[in-house]
Amino acid sequence: MPVNEFEATSRGTRGKAGTRSQGEEEVKKFISCNDHDSLLLFSDRGIAYALPAYRVPQCSRTAKGTPIVQLLPIPREEAITSLLSVSSFDDENYLLMLTRGGYIKRTPLSAFSKIRANGLIAIGLEDGDALTWVRLAESGDSVLIGSKNGMTIHFRLNDSELRPLGRSARGVKSMNLKSGDSLVSMDVLSTELADHVDKSEEDELQDESSESEGPWVLVASASGLGKRVPMTQFRLQKRAGMGLRAIKFRKDGDELVGLRVLGKGEELLLVSERGVIVRTSADKISQQSRAATGVRIQKLDNGDKLSDVVLVPPEQINDGDEKESSTTKESLNTDPTSKN
Repeated sequence: MPVNEFEATSRGTRGKAGTRSQGEEEVKKFISCNDHDSLLLFSDRGIAYALPAYRVPQCSRTAKGTPIVQLLPIPREEAITSLLSVSSFDDENYLLMLTRGGYIKRTPLSAFSKIRANGLIAIGLEDGDALTWVRLAESGDSVLIGSKNGMTIHFRLNDSELRPLGRSARGVKSMNLKSGDSLVSMDVLSTELADHVDKSEEDELQDESSESEGPWVLVASASGLGKRVPMTQFRLQKRAGMGLRAIKFRKDGDELVGLRVLGKGEELLLVSERGVIVRTSADKISQQSRAATGVRIQKLDNGDKLSDVVLVPPEQINDGDEKESSTTKESLNTDPTSKN
């Protein structure tokens, strides 16, 4: 679907239907890409598949979509758990993979430049584990991982913390979880942003309530609450630790569903399990500390939950502004009361 199908709205609105779901079907993955990107799809069995983005049929907002098995030779019992777009397969980028059991590894992106039609092994899995999250990263970046109970851990992607491994490797432990907790989200921070966190740690008297100029971490819960937390409040730690609390839940049963690193002027797509989508400016979401409960960022129907948070690409935001400007100019030129 074109991103401009969804106009930017105020914080806390209901939004538009983004797909037509049937029965208990839910929206699980939602990304933005360009026509000529390569889509990399990763299954719960740790297999990577490739597909040109333009081969996915363009549909209306309310269309159900095309079954994956019609586009790729994927067994029906296999589920796609992660999806990302790649414009080029260079040696400087890595794929960062995280399993449901908490194992993490990074593998050079160039190892996936030639994926066979029936897929390619991306990670070795233990019995009962599943590949769940995959992100693009560069050496020196850092990773922010969140758990269902609102805990987060932030560590560097360097050789001392996480050295590169081959496709068949299992990976190493990412985070130490309490009983009943599980991982729910992962996002990558660039080297520059990670260095910014390092420098801020030198100031131990920093006021957590003071207004930050960014960047921030968007923290969102299943009940539709969210907040922007200054990234400096998520200090760098060692891998496999317990982490820090990212949000205080307002009611029992709520849980963390997403963490996204934000800059100023960015736009978001908020996606619910029933396929209702809200496009909004991240700047409209309140800045709060890690200990706060957040504000309403999407109004949800009874029984619905927030499922994912996606960043709108900068070029899509700019394209929308240019189209709006062009439309305004055209209306002025055709207005008989306007003067040249």
